[in-house]
Amino acid sequence: MGDGKGMVTRLIVYFTATFPMVVLIVLLVQGVLLSGALDGIIYYLKPDWSKLGSPQVWIDAGTQIFFSYAIGLGALTALGSYNRFNNNCYKDAIILALINSGTSFFAGFVVFSILGFMAAEQGVHISKVAESGPGLAFIAYPRAVTLMPVAPLWAALFFFMLLLLGLDSQFVGVEGFITGLLDLLPASYYFRFQREISVALCCALCFVIDLSMVTDGGMYVFQLFDYYSASGTTLLWQAFWECVVVAWVYGADRFMDDVACMIGYRPCPWMKWCWSFFTPLVCMGIFIFNVVYYKPLVYNNTYVYPWWGEAMGWGFALSSMLCVPLHLLGCLLRAKGTVAE
Repeated sequence: MGDGKGMVTRLIVYFTATFPMVVLIVLLVQGVLLSGALDGIIYYLKPDWSKLGSPQVWIDAGTQIFFSYAIGLGALTALGSYNRFNNNCYKDAIILALINSGTSFFAGFVVFSILGFMAAEQGVHISKVAESGPGLAFIAYPRAVTLMPVAPLWAALFFFMLLLLGLDSQFVGVEGFITGLLDLLPASYYFRFQREISVALCCALCFVIDLSMVTDGGMYVFQLFDYYSASGTTLLWQAFWECVVVAWVYGADRFMDDVACMIGYRPCPWMKWCWSFFTPLVCMGIFIFNVVYYKPLVYNNTYVYPWWGEAMGWGFALSSMLCVPLHLLGCLLRAKGTVAE
């Protein structure tokens, strides 16, 4: 019975993970055949080096990498805990990075071929329609799909793809949260359906919260959550502390020895330098950039959130950001001896 359930789960995961790639390929074939698609692709591939002087570009790039790789969210740690002890996690990490970045690069051709077509239809420069954030997925792109031949078909494929991508994200997000939560409980608290009940309660709570995002003002609520609690400063802060704990508290050499014990050889020394110096410095640098050049949240380039909206957003962010330093402070206060000791 358990094997059958596991097989069904694997089939669902394989389908939801691979079908969006099929849709992307189909949309790319359709997109490149549209008028103006070439201009969009050229705009995508031609870099504007002056943008490197903008702190926001570095902030967005760093945030995108951390968010798309699910770094700092606990999902990779939770899923990795189910691997066999001798699983080659080092090779898996490299493959994950290549596939993830390759998929993002490939998706750029799909998006900008459609945006090039949209710009040609409206008679404006592509920079006017290439907006970022939720507006791209839920406003600009659907508007472009309506201009395409057989619009209902492409609209159905596009939104079905978004649905599957969201489900995949929820699979690992809920799993990461539930695994960490249940690992905190003593073994005596376990009972047969504990995981199922925990997952059901977590999904029900998220469902109730997310109902606010399907109201008339739902997009404003969604962007508030997305901007403050799911990306930006929050992820950078968490990733910085993860690197500090692994490389300097637990010890980078000790961690390298553990990986070598699992896979049979030591990873490239570059990994150690990344854990110890490069990654935490990049995280903290972008984090400082984000704080120094902070701008109030704006939706659709027109609506500026009121002060209480920003205060609510920072409340979301600090609810997770303060966990690490407060826990550290609590450990120091409970420890015996002086602070120096």
